[in-house]
Amino acid sequence: MTEFVVLIPARLSSSRLPNKALADIHGKPMVVRVAEQAAKSRATRIVVATDHQDIADACAAHGVEVVMTSDKHESGTTRLAEAAKRLNLPQHLIVVNVQGDEPLINPELIDRTAEVLVEHNVQMATAAHPLADFSEFINPNVVKVLLDKNRNAIYFSRAPIPYPRDTMRENLPDLPKETPALRHIGIYAYRTGFLQRYAEMNVSPLENIESLEQLRVLWHGFPIAVEITDHAPAAGVDTQEDLERVRAVFPV
Repeated sequence: MTEFVVLIPARLSSSRLPNKALADIHGKPMVVRVAEQAAKSRATRIVVATDHQDIADACAAHGVEVVMTSDKHESGTTRLAEAAKRLNLPQHLIVVNVQGDEPLINPELIDRTAEVLVEHNVQMATAAHPLADFSEFINPNVVKVLLDKNRNAIYFSRAPIPYPRDTMRENLPDLPKETPALRHIGIYAYRTGFLQRYAEMNVSPLENIESLEQLRVLWHGFPIAVEITDHAPAAGVDTQEDLERVRAVFPV
């Protein structure tokens, strides 16, 4: 059995939903609900990494382990690098990054992302699912990932990839037929030592262009293994509308 810990990056500021991490979901803050959902996985430890005392206090009040980090981080990955260092996690230990706005994350997906990292013998892994909707394929808010024959990522993009030249030229709303169009799911697994290495890597031009932090890893020549799941994950929370939708379906 693959041993791993879950770290949950959580910051208080959010442009579209203020104080998102503390948003109430049936009597508990969202970040606590995420931690409780992650605890249904096979993780040996769940820790919230935050930059704000209010989040730390909310976690402590509900028995969730928390570690304080700097408020200068521009990405969740560098926040987790600091958290792993503060927690003195072993360099070879697997860390799964579960986003702090995913209270309905599937625990089995958490397990599989960690397992895929081991199966591919790489330093980083993530997940994706096949797209069935052409409107999502061309939506820049939907991140796509293209894989090689070994199911390692070739590229992540907000653009439609692979680009179906003939059907697009004919203005037909068809998804690529030769290979599935995959939507990236924002969950990551890494070795702790690689987290530290990531934090020391130069920012890549591609991640600036696409605003996708995982492109830094590909730019510097490291493979990212991808778990393909059949079904789309439950929606995360970015807006008030998302929050209301999650509240409506959250098991109580």
